[in-house]
Amino acid sequence: MGKIEATVDRVVPGSIAGNLGIEKGDRIISINGYQPRDYIDYRFLCADEELEVEVMKKNDELWVCDIRKEYDEDLGVVFEEDTFDGIMSCVNKCIFCFVDQMPPEMRESLYVKDDDYRLSFMHGNFITLTNLTKKDFNRILGMKISPLYISVHCTNPGLRERLLGNRRAGKIMEDLVLLAGAGIEMHTQIVLCPDLNDGVELERTIRDLSSLWPQVKSIAIVPVGLTRRRQNLRMLRKISPAEAAALIDRVHDYQEEFIEKLGSPLVYLGDEFYVTAGKEFPEARYYDNFPQLENGVGMVRFFYDSFDKESQRLPVALPKPKKPVIVTGTSGARVLRPVTERLNKVKGLQVELVSVFNGFFGGYVTVAGLLTGEDIISALQNRADIETVLLPSVMCRRDEPVFLDGITPGELEKKLNVPVRIIDIDKGAKQLIDVILE
Repeated sequence: MGKIEATVDRVVPGSIAGNLGIEKGDRIISINGYQPRDYIDYRFLCADEELEVEVMKKNDELWVCDIRKEYDEDLGVVFEEDTFDGIMSCVNKCIFCFVDQMPPEMRESLYVKDDDYRLSFMHGNFITLTNLTKKDFNRILGMKISPLYISVHCTNPGLRERLLGNRRAGKIMEDLVLLAGAGIEMHTQIVLCPDLNDGVELERTIRDLSSLWPQVKSIAIVPVGLTRRRQNLRMLRKISPAEAAALIDRVHDYQEEFIEKLGSPLVYLGDEFYVTAGKEFPEARYYDNFPQLENGVGMVRFFYDSFDKESQRLPVALPKPKKPVIVTGTSGARVLRPVTERLNKVKGLQVELVSVFNGFFGGYVTVAGLLTGEDIISALQNRADIETVLLPSVMCRRDEPVFLDGITPGELEKKLNVPVRIIDIDKGAKQLIDVILE
């Protein structure tokens, strides 16, 4: 790990830190004599009612702040990074790793392979457990760092070693049993690679993971992501529509079984399988509070149900005609078609749904979240009839508005010469309806 740098990014107005004069660019050196390695340490150390906090100001002046506060009251500091000593990198060589399929000369953050349990706990990033040291494991157990999001892929030791390219990968069930025994909650995922970890191997993995209920709270099965940039990588294939349909039926049987036995469906399929099979998306009860929404599991059902509720606000007619364009990937077009059909029943509203081919990664990649700014420009340039472009938020980074190729929505506006709005679909259809009614 690198040098410890707990650098302040911003301070909450009116907070303890704000009243003390702590500012952006200052660094927290220690709390009660201990140097925090990450945000987890920071929160743990700040729980006390009496604190001695050492702060290194931007001008290299050292402050020692004596603080009396309520138990567990936060200081009001937001850091530049949640890990102050860097990010734990992944040493696996997974045969399906998406980072290995990235083209060169893109922004540096896209090539980071993190396998950091702290980011798993704080942000829901998936980890493999293969990069944990004994000290890391003991910290998880001792501090009850939970929940964790774990990429399992399969529980067959030999097969998992081959899939991850790591000899340590075979002890996955030992690690999971140890975590479960300590009361750690886990959300797991399986990246499904046809002819490798499907069929009998998938059945084994589901059974093994379900044996650890209730500590294993969810099992998500998501399709392998393949691009046209797989030169010198192992040949893999996507699941066929017939295979996807059979998988949906099999997982539905599992869900019914687990609902009866455990009170939870436990195992869930990524939305893309339903698009591939051309099947309807399950009802909300099959997602049980949507435990892996950001993993593309149940997002369509969540959005549909939200749209049904929010669409009740739509008027019979608009006071002024509108012609917005909704841009999505080829998978998203099928999902959004019934939405645009309902919107266009409003008199004066003419919503156009534009399905954009992914020229950057290739036709295998059909989800909206992997479209680039250049793909959108290619699809919409020279269109003089466009009034407004609406883009789902999955196209941009979670922490800042920028597409995969580094283009920002502002730059997209200049290129297309029309307003561009980012619609936060993670929260449902509310913002979409709000924009329509503005």
